[in-house]
Amino acid sequence: MKNTVQTFKEAKSNHTKLAMLTAYDYSTAKLQDEAGIHGILVGDSLGNVILGYEDTISVTMEDMIHHGAAVARGAKNALVVVDMPFMSYQTSVYDALVNAGRLMKEANAGAVKLEGGESVCEAIKAITQAGIPVMAHLGLTPQSVNAFGGFKVQCKDELSAKKLVKDALAVQEAGAFAVVLECVPAKLAEYVTSILDIPTIGIGAGAGCDGQVLVYQDMLGMFSDYTPKFVKKYADAGTFMRQAFTNYINETKSGAFPSEEHCFKIDKDVMEKVMEEEK
Repeated sequence: MKNTVQTFKEAKSNHTKLAMLTAYDYSTAKLQDEAGIHGILVGDSLGNVILGYEDTISVTMEDMIHHGAAVARGAKNALVVVDMPFMSYQTSVYDALVNAGRLMKEANAGAVKLEGGESVCEAIKAITQAGIPVMAHLGLTPQSVNAFGGFKVQCKDELSAKKLVKDALAVQEAGAFAVVLECVPAKLAEYVTSILDIPTIGIGAGAGCDGQVLVYQDMLGMFSDYTPKFVKKYADAGTFMRQAFTNYINETKSGAFPSEEHCFKIDKDVMEKVMEEEK
């Protein structure tokens, strides 16, 4: 079944949990799509897990378009949501609209995602009025990591918890079709989920959200720089891959690879003629 903004809204009404993962390339997106994932997030987390940056701030529009287009080619049924990178929507509503349009046209996105609450509502309104679906993002918003003083759980005190509630209602009113809640206490996320008409997608926000999203390298054990507390490893692909790489290196050194089954043949007569000519 083709997943769309409408099917996400229906999932909320039907109390059907939504499963999302990140992807940044054609092959991974194709595998996730075949597994039946509801949505694929082309996150600016590619700065960390693909490009090796310490944060997401250095990611550009060109990065997002390049990787977003690759994912869109691999996903036939999943809703592809592409992140709007740092400073692609904060400068003005006009810039936000232009850059959201680029992600739809050049990356073939099904929706865009941007971080922030009331401060970005004008941008959300303009983008959605142009017919571009917007997923909001609250709680720990990685593009604001310098303002937060690092990657840490958000909204644990009364003031910030109330602000999260206010921001969630605001982005819904502005036209967002869904909202990511990242690194917020589970009870708070559950409450926000209960008062919203749009689905919440949790990442480190407990089981009370309408859906979940994880960085696929984290859940497969492929990214060892650090592992957030909220990540569950569904496979230890990193260990498997390292062993496979080691086996390949050793077999190449020993001459065991390639063996006859991996080689192409040529007629004996042809080789004799080639060798005769060189004598």
